[in-house]
Amino acid sequence: MAEDRKTDAQWREQLSRDEYKVLRQGGTEAPWTGEYVDEKRRGVYRCRACGAELFASDTKFDSRCGWPSFWTPMAGDRVRLLEDDSLGMRRTEVRCANCDSHLGHVFYGEGWDNPDDARFCINSISLTLEPADDAQ
Repeated sequence: MAEDRKTDAQWREQLSRDEYKVLRQGGTEAPWTGEYVDEKRRGVYRCRACGAELFASDTKFDSRCGWPSFWTPMAGDRVRLLEDDSLGMRRTEVRCANCDSHLGHVFYGEGWDNPDDARFCINSISLTLEPADDAQ
């Protein structure tokens, strides 16, 4: 599913400075600042860099962590999971499988009432919402 790889210069031209920092350099937006933290409309969340469908709104839940949270991607092959030992702790990074952009991290075993006890903690700036036709 991987798209043709863009050069760093092409990504810098396509993305805003803040988008580039998160999507291409693995940064994180500040908590509670993203446009989708409190979003309730139905629809599909896509990768802001390449447009790949990543998460469905019916898997989004309020984890009270300051970033949009989902309990699963639309399909397992939509994202890549990488071990991340930065910041002195072990985490699992979530990347778009299509364009390899950084999306956020996934955490397991926190006691969430979903099939995998998972929280995909995703930066709003990594996503765009395509609202469903009947979204309110």
